Amino acid sequence: MIYAQLPTEGDHIGRPLPFYLAMEEWLARREGPDSYFFMWQVDPTVICGRHQDVELETDLDFCHSHDIRVVRRKSGGGCVYADRNNIMMSYITPSADVMTTFGEYTSGVASMLRSLGLDATADTSRNDVLIGGRKVSGNAFYHLPGRSIVHGTMLYDTDRAMMAGAITPSRAKMLSKGVKSVESRITTVKEHSTIGIEEFKRAVRESLCGGHTLTLTDADIEEIERMAEEYFADSWLYRRRSRSGSGRRIEGVGEIRPRVITGSDGLIERVELSGDFFAITDPETELKERLKGVAPELEAIATALEGWDASQYVAGLTTEVLATLISEAIQK
Repeated sequence: MIYAQLPTEGDHIGRPLPFYLAMEEWLARREGPDSYFFMWQVDPTVICGRHQDVELETDLDFCHSHDIRVVRRKSGGGCVYADRNNIMMSYITPSADVMTTFGEYTSGVASMLRSLGLDATADTSRNDVLIGGRKVSGNAFYHLPGRSIVHGTMLYDTDRAMMAGAITPSRAKMLSKGVKSVESRITTVKEHSTIGIEEFKRAVRESLCGGHTLTLTDADIEEIERMAEEYFADSWLYRRRSRSGSGRRIEGVGEIRPRVITGSDGLIERVELSGDFFAITDPETELKERLKGVAPELEAIATALEGWDASQYVAGLTTEVLATLISEAIQK
């Protein structure tokens, strides 16, 4: 694995978060068989998943009053809070099987933490890495042609009050995880080790990459900055606004909140999905083709989706459950 670094190592701290998301994409589009890894830190930012409704999942007033930036990423999953005590980690690798890659990466991170004397395990059912049974690293993924991108948090330390104030997860999500709040289910590296943050970063880099390094050029950075521009647009940040009823949390999948748009004839025009689920590929184009013109009834929806495997689009989701969720959304 090759460590991708900017010309000045300090550049990995303090740039706006969209720069680093664009850097992942830039690396993913490089030709060749190499895998890349890099770490980065940002000023206080909430990062929402691709399919989430920002206004439901974050307290925007709190974020604005505390100078917390809100950004949407292209991977699925839920909101995370990051600040300069939270080390963000990105892994880019040639892969056609993103779920296998995801599991290998989280297992590798857990192994690295154990090498530092920490009681770490990978919880593949929740995409997390745990220390002592509590979450220290949450991860998400998405797929580009021939490449998988896995990225996530590593809570070296964090401001729990800012995290709790900025993120507003649904009650269903908290109940499903058997906890009362965001901060009650997390831990930090600093709670379990005396290692300093810079020493910790050096240990991570050495464990995962050894001495293999790619240093980006000024021209590379200019290209990445151009790629990052789309993340700053309000049209991207607020692209999901749920107008359906409350979603339903599906064990092993996440929360799914369908929005069904019908025409003047009462038939389905299209279906949009929001929530913190992980989309392997975007399901909405296929749903539109299959459900356009279908009667808004469970039997008709199930028939239209017959033979279509929803789990190929949304990790862990069955077609039968999706049909039921769409039907329930119509009735609300």
